[in-house]
Amino acid sequence: MANFQYAALDAKGEQTTGAVQAGSEAEAIQQLRNQGLYPTQVIEEGKGSITAHSAKGKSKSGSAKGKSPASSKGKKNLKKSVGGKLKPKALMIFTRQLATLIDSGLPLMRSLTVLAKQEPNPVLKGTVNSLADSVQSGATFSESLAQHPRVFNKLFVNMVKAGELGGVLEVVLNRLAEYMEKANKLKNKIVAAMVYPLIVGFIAVAILIFLMLVIVPKFREMFDEGAELPAISEIVFGFSDNMISSTAGLPNAVWLFIVAFGVFAGTNVWGKTAAGRKALDNLKLNIPLFGDIQRKSAIARFSRTLGTLVTSGVPILQALAITRETAGNVVIAEAVDQVHDAVKEGESIVTPLQASSVFPPMVISMVDVGEETGQLPDMLLKIADVYDDEVDGAVTALTSIIEPVMIVFLAAIVGAIVFAMFLPLIAMIESVGS
Repeated sequence: MANFQYAALDAKGEQTTGAVQAGSEAEAIQQLRNQGLYPTQVIEEGKGSITAHSAKGKSKSGSAKGKSPASSKGKKNLKKSVGGKLKPKALMIFTRQLATLIDSGLPLMRSLTVLAKQEPNPVLKGTVNSLADSVQSGATFSESLAQHPRVFNKLFVNMVKAGELGGVLEVVLNRLAEYMEKANKLKNKIVAAMVYPLIVGFIAVAILIFLMLVIVPKFREMFDEGAELPAISEIVFGFSDNMISSTAGLPNAVWLFIVAFGVFAGTNVWGKTAAGRKALDNLKLNIPLFGDIQRKSAIARFSRTLGTLVTSGVPILQALAITRETAGNVVIAEAVDQVHDAVKEGESIVTPLQASSVFPPMVISMVDVGEETGQLPDMLLKIADVYDDEVDGAVTALTSIIEPVMIVFLAAIVGAIVFAMFLPLIAMIESVGS
């Protein structure tokens, strides 16, 4: 047994130093990893010294160590690597590039070094450098990824872990990149379907407020206070007067914005509670027009996530647990939780899926066939492809319906106000002419 000096990072990212007894350097690294430490340097006594042996914290011998500029800089870089947000597109490109390099025969350590040098994103660059240091110190790639939970979720980590165990890391990384590409594409389609009506609705409200606060009052001044006006003019002028008039020192138009903001903020706060989140997610799945798209996209995400995990070698129970966490909808997550409990008891996936009333009969039938034939992962991926296409078609159809509807709606509002303003004016001109 020999003594080995080490420098390692704990779970908080703080550096500690000390010594362990082991038969070899590999055994020393394994001992440190079993203690929850991530070694950065392990050197046998008499063959060198730890270069960054100053750190915030205590060594295993219990003596306090001072901070050196090098260790402080290392800690600062480590915090920077995990402190920011990373866009899904940047992570997707990194995954695809890493898969390509490894598939070309480049070792993992060399691939990470190459990607770190060319990465322009400072958050991802710091993260990749940290991954390279961790892998070089003896940690597995999946263990290194797990140190950055804000960048790499459980789905990413567990798929890489399965790829490492099966010796097919490049295949799993390609599947991950494909999964993220399709998920991002699906998300963009749904966002595009939602953005158009929101923009048109905002324009309609802005035009309405401008007409009511600026244009309509000027026309109202042209008519006598007691003059008899058409019904539509009375409604429009009365609404304009109410928006201009004040309550508690503020115009009613301002109170309208305050109430709208209060409702929005209250809904957000309520949505963070368990009951509120469930109610809102259930509403998303059942709201007219948009509910169908939300349901199909949720089913596509469930099928692709579970299918990708199982195909990559992740155990079914672990795959279901990860799918539940990444479902993005409480109603779908509860259904997956029921499936998880049923599979844990040795039952079929089909029964809890059918009992949830979330998944349509076609999905249940395809899953049933997949279980019977032993082709469940492939069947799940086929379901995801089918529903991706259905979401694409639904978004296209919805956009084609919404565009004329919103245009007619906007024209009707503006036309009604203009008609209400000019109708009494026309009647006045006619009476003067007669």
